[in-house]
Amino acid sequence: MKVRLVALAAAVSLVAVAPATATTSGTESGLRVAVTRLLSAELAGDGATACSILYAPLAGTVGGRTCAQRWDARIARLLSRRGGAARVRSDLRAVPSAAVRTSGLYATIALPNPLLDGTSRFYWTANCWMLTTK
Repeated sequence: MKVRLVALAAAVSLVAVAPATATTSGTESGLRVAVTRLLSAELAGDGATACSILYAPLAGTVGGRTCAQRWDARIARLLSRRGGAARVRSDLRAVPSAAVRTSGLYATIALPNPLLDGTSRFYWTANCWMLTTK
């Protein structure tokens, strides 16, 4: 009986700790995966995949245009600028060694070229990192 109580107490303590560590486990690696997916989508001209990495309030329809339509246009402008693709490739190369800073449910990654609105800030939600402006 005593052994069962000790085992039960240990299991309960693990369950109690699990939600707290779930948000921070693999923080850097998970963030780097999200950033890599976003930059790869930009190089491929894939607005839909880019939208899948945006925080939900940024991924809605605006002015009758879906997120994918807006990001397809944004990516096309980015890649058509002189050096645009080179900047994205530069960011992609920097991802593995870029400094990552976390604060609660937010994280930033120091890339040569900020990802959105002058920042590369992500929000942890739905068990993944999503690019956000706030």
